[in-house]
Amino acid sequence: MPNVSRRQLLQSGAGLLGGAAMARSSLAWGAMPPGWTQTYGLSTFGELAEPEDFKAFAYVNPDAPKGGTLAIQITSTQGNQAFDTFDTLNIYVLKGNGAAGMDATYDSLMTGSADEPTSAYGLIARAVQISADKLTYRFLLRPEARFHDDSKLTAEDVAFSLNILKTKGHPAYRIMLDKMVSAEADPDGAVVVKLAKERSRDLHLVVSGMPVFSKDYWQGRDFEAATQEPPLGSGPYRFLRMNPGTSIEFARVADYWAKDLPVNRGQNNFDVIRYEYYREQVAGFEAFKAGKLNYHEEFSSKVWNTGYDFPALVQGRVKRERVHSGRPIPTQGWYFNTRRAKFADPRVREAIGMLFDFEWTNKNIMFSAYKRLVSLFQNQPMMATGKPGPQELALLEPFRDKLSPLVFEDAYLPPVSDGSGSDRNWLRQANDMLLAAGCKRRGAALLDPQGQPFTIEFLESSDALQPHTQPFEANLRRLGIAAISRIVDSSQYQMRVNKFDFDVITVAVGSTTTPGDELRNSLGSKTADTPGSRNYSGIKDVVIDALVDRISHAASRDELNVAARALDRVYRVGHFWVPMWYRDNALLAFWDEFDRPQRQPTYDTGAPGTWWHDSEKAQKAGIP
Repeated sequence: MPNVSRRQLLQSGAGLLGGAAMARSSLAWGAMPPGWTQTYGLSTFGELAEPEDFKAFAYVNPDAPKGGTLAIQITSTQGNQAFDTFDTLNIYVLKGNGAAGMDATYDSLMTGSADEPTSAYGLIARAVQISADKLTYRFLLRPEARFHDDSKLTAEDVAFSLNILKTKGHPAYRIMLDKMVSAEADPDGAVVVKLAKERSRDLHLVVSGMPVFSKDYWQGRDFEAATQEPPLGSGPYRFLRMNPGTSIEFARVADYWAKDLPVNRGQNNFDVIRYEYYREQVAGFEAFKAGKLNYHEEFSSKVWNTGYDFPALVQGRVKRERVHSGRPIPTQGWYFNTRRAKFADPRVREAIGMLFDFEWTNKNIMFSAYKRLVSLFQNQPMMATGKPGPQELALLEPFRDKLSPLVFEDAYLPPVSDGSGSDRNWLRQANDMLLAAGCKRRGAALLDPQGQPFTIEFLESSDALQPHTQPFEANLRRLGIAAISRIVDSSQYQMRVNKFDFDVITVAVGSTTTPGDELRNSLGSKTADTPGSRNYSGIKDVVIDALVDRISHAASRDELNVAARALDRVYRVGHFWVPMWYRDNALLAFWDEFDRPQRQPTYDTGAPGTWWHDSEKAQKAGIP
């Protein structure tokens, strides 16, 4: 989903934020016990970039006009959302396929800046008081905070929201809030959140980014159920209308209680935001060409190079740009389900990965527009390179008997092929590795280590990547592995993924500049058997658990980088995925009816969240 609001910066990584920046606030609100501090913002490491009296973020136009419609296609998901359909307006539970855009109907205690990798400034909360041991956080609420029905948003609502997400929310939220001991409203109308001693560095910021629900609204309603009744929210947009499974629209709240807060100025500029759903990417692009969508981020290098010759673009009514993106690079790849015995041996997984010919795919399918993805933390200081240094060795040595010796060698890199599409050298090496791992041959067929015919089903909900997957499958078949693609509708796909009923799936997992609690959801042993978790591969590894814990408790950027590099080495040698490819820019296309600030954010494109409708441009371009 495009960056419609900073709220998504908090939610996309399921906890991008870390520790507190002890910037003492001049906001006076009640006495504090000895040793406590008060701050107007939170940050993982170091000071906040914005002063306490900042007026707006530097990457917005604080005087941007309001109006117009933004019509887009969903391009990323969170929680229970699917790409091509929806059947529930509750996106914070496991059940159903959640609708795009619903997060914009809710506020959170604090919200982030796209100019800082990990920071949060007050939204519902005007300030935070923090105990000396950093285990108690007292969020002081703005008295003007309101829900859309004009009822007051109270500390009781915040406490209710945190507690119900911990007990009944989507597994991702339950996992993140596991070490939150309690959330209660105090007599002064503040929210007091207590954390366990073993809390992670990020937990209080995870709390600050959670959506806030109306306690009164949910009384007598089943929070875990799917629903097509729009729940009561307090955010900059409210539900307007929907065509179930096809489209959903949100209207800007004209009297939004927080519209003049510094964190909101210059944003939420469109009167209406509409999300359109399409079963196929081609259909979505055709809708954009016809003007049904007015903003489009292109993810296909082939379409970018061959598809932009339609009349509206030739006439100048549609513009396109290649924009640098400061976003962390997602870990996109084919993920193995190691719960299945045939994928239990990392040698088997490595051999399979050898047969993906990136060089041929990039040249022949993707116009040589991509680079090979190799790391969990691609192009960041957390990415492992060469042999481990002394600080990494200090973390890895205690686990030497549990680790492959390869962890202590140069960081693993995927093989580079001869670009033929079927490199005989790598086919031979993969065959030898499979046999060494216990596979056997029966004529032309390969048997897996359990003696069964070796089959691999690539489960997909779209055929968009078939041109890339089919050559990969062809190489697998050359070694006697019966590899096929199974394309199912999105509901069946989501159900099977939630239950881990697959061999291999294609996933792009969002990344962050400051990883923490979200790694427990995607890599932690406790989540391997939790339905709906993002631990797609079923990883249960005590070393990975220990390194994730080290990352989550890192007290400095240097400590974080060292622990992340160690984790990267272990993960890459584990061959839990076949990494795909990446670009460090964004391909944007849009009808010429928008204007934008003079500069984009440091860690995002700013599109279309900081843009606005320009009626003069629209009139000149003949856009209604």
